[in-house]
Amino acid sequence: MLNLQQPKFVYMGGKLRRWEEATLHVGCEAVNRGLNVFEGLKGYWQPDGPFAVVMLQRHYERLQKSARLLHIPCLSSFEEYKNSIEQLASSLLEPDRDMWFRTTLFVTEGHWGEGTVADLVVTAFHQDKVIPSPIDLGVSTWQRSLDVALPARIKTSTNYQVARLARIEGRKRGWQEMILLNQWGRVAEATGACILMVRDGAIATPPATEGALESITLEILEVLAESLGIPFVRRPIDRTELLVADEIALCGTLAEVVLAKSIEGLPLPEETPVLRALQTRYFEAVRGMKPHPFVHMSTVGSTCGMAWPQTDVAYARKT
Repeated sequence: MLNLQQPKFVYMGGKLRRWEEATLHVGCEAVNRGLNVFEGLKGYWQPDGPFAVVMLQRHYERLQKSARLLHIPCLSSFEEYKNSIEQLASSLLEPDRDMWFRTTLFVTEGHWGEGTVADLVVTAFHQDKVIPSPIDLGVSTWQRSLDVALPARIKTSTNYQVARLARIEGRKRGWQEMILLNQWGRVAEATGACILMVRDGAIATPPATEGALESITLEILEVLAESLGIPFVRRPIDRTELLVADEIALCGTLAEVVLAKSIEGLPLPEETPVLRALQTRYFEAVRGMKPHPFVHMSTVGSTCGMAWPQTDVAYARKT
């Protein structure tokens, strides 16, 4: 039986509400047509005490772009957006547990694009401080939709219908994640993360034009790979390339960096020196053990009941 978290509070309608009170009307567009856009953000405890969210500004900007493409008004300023997360974090934080936030613009009023009104809803869920275990991957028979049908560039729940079908398909074969191909039969992304593939010491990942989300985590990993001296290229990837890859991993805000141990039932090499090094560097950066100038960390909430100054630990990328 799947045991889903039900946190005590949700941010909705401009304030904190009890979980059971956070409801949408059955007649609203978010329910009738699945009309929403969202962002997933991850927060980590830092060595000196603060709890910090990764790339908060970039996630806000991507939410705005998704809303623009679906003609959803995004009225919240960045400060309002950050404040909503701070309020929820302050009420839910637990010592030594990380947290994943989902910030969603649900369309609550309007009809077929007329009179559209959206509400920012923020939920948060605790996660243990662990390194993800390697997983088994499969390649789904379900495909990523065309940019002219349902663009992968829009981070909306409706884009994850095919992901749900793919995971159901994979679960029957004992695979934890599934890879979606695009209309040309090439790799797009996994159901909830982007693909990293290593061949001959270089990392390759499909560009957004292949049907992959414009991933913020992927941007971080590209910069970190550069700092480690690891070649990193965005290019099309054939399905058969995955079957002969030296290493494979998935990456995303929720997935973080998770290594693969098999693909389509074929075992991958046990030694993963390239992606293991990148995974280690990623966690060093987001957990503040070894900060990187590209990785923006914004402190939110309070620690053990004691407030600290609400400031951004922001760094500018070196050029």
